[in-house]
Amino acid sequence: MEIIFNCPNCEQELSVDADGAGEQIKCPTCGETLTIPQKSTKPTVDSTPIGTPGSGPVNAISTSAAAKVELRLKVPVHQSPAAPLIEKPKPTIDAVAKGADKKIRIHTMRRAQCIESGHDKFDEKVTAYLNEVGEPNIIGIHPISYEIFDVGTQKVMVDFGVIIIYKG
Repeated sequence: MEIIFNCPNCEQELSVDADGAGEQIKCPTCGETLTIPQKSTKPTVDSTPIGTPGSGPVNAISTSAAAKVELRLKVPVHQSPAAPLIEKPKPTIDAVAKGADKKIRIHTMRRAQCIESGHDKFDEKVTAYLNEVGEPNIIGIHPISYEIFDVGTQKVMVDFGVIIIYKG
């Protein structure tokens, strides 16, 4: 049988074998010397048999096995910030050295420059260029709108394109 009690200094829940009752131990959390009590200071589960006279109406939830499980949950208290649960791996020195010589560059692609034989190839050309640069090197892609003077129609036309900012 176990004796379950809390440290009077830090409230850390401790569980020891009943043979250790009356002995003095150091709390593993705060280091304070404390005496193990003779019996558990935690409340125990009611041992009144179900259906005995005077026990009141039977509640299926309170009589289930899950309700009889004693939960001993404590929130840990730390003096310093806790370590992150998931740490991102740091880049290797080789990777840092490879990226160190790359400069930020800009490439502008206009839709008017991507028309071949009357077919709009803008999407294919932008996709090909982005694949050439590589996803890790892309910093940003920004849409643009611009006006051009069409000599054939003698009108100002509005067109679009993208500015690609990348390391390379």
